[in-house]
Amino acid sequence: MATLAGKTLFITGASRGVGLAIGKRAARDGANIVIAAKTDQPHPKLPGTIYTAAEEIEQAGGRALPVVTDVRSEDDVIDAVNRAVTTFGGIDILVNNASAINLAGTEDLDMKRYDLMHQINLRGTFLCSRTCIPYLRKAENPHVLNLSPPLNMDPKWFAPHVAYTMAKYGMSMCAMGMAEEFRDEGIAFNALWPRTLLDTAAVRNLLGGEAAARQGRKPEILADAAYEVLTRNSRECTGNFFIDDALLADTGVTDFSAYRVDPDRSEADLQQDLFL
Repeated sequence: MATLAGKTLFITGASRGVGLAIGKRAARDGANIVIAAKTDQPHPKLPGTIYTAAEEIEQAGGRALPVVTDVRSEDDVIDAVNRAVTTFGGIDILVNNASAINLAGTEDLDMKRYDLMHQINLRGTFLCSRTCIPYLRKAENPHVLNLSPPLNMDPKWFAPHVAYTMAKYGMSMCAMGMAEEFRDEGIAFNALWPRTLLDTAAVRNLLGGEAAARQGRKPEILADAAYEVLTRNSRECTGNFFIDDALLADTGVTDFSAYRVDPDRSEADLQQDLFL
């Protein structure tokens, strides 16, 4: 049976939410988790820091390396990758999870927020991928997983929030392009996206609060889906745009009730995420 035991995962934005959930799932196998995120001090609106995340990773059975990392900074990323290699001997998996969201329309979005989304989502994904590739090339089963949606050129996904769509689709284009670029070297690049809203800080702080979160699922569904991707043969699983529940259903999962934030809400009443 495939396992992540002894593998080293470099996860951006892993101090909370989906990134932390993916790290904890891998930690159950005994994986090494590099927590590459910015939050090193408690935040009034955001739960957790890289250090509390490290504690949770180690309690789950893994080894943790918390590194203060701004994915917009090339120096930060290079330093974090070097520390990961020095500590754990290499990098087997990169998860590009760090992301910024703002759903404002064109005239309502100031350029500072436009730049933030594109620097974190697209540039950060490209930078982290580029920096990790030399080490992924040496790994036995190397994977890069981008938390980004399937590409769909329907104008309805652009009109309400063109800047955010461009930033997230940029991550997806990285997965698509790099999958082909590095296919012969056996480095897998895939994208993964949730079917429904997830109970994350972004949803609670920016997209409707607890009421919105209760219409979705727990981040653990994305973690379980990510685990399925990351344990597959990298030479046979690359260039895909996966949806969490569809992927898990293909593996035989038929009951998704445990993932619901509100156990009394039916599957049909869950709020579907963007881009689907």
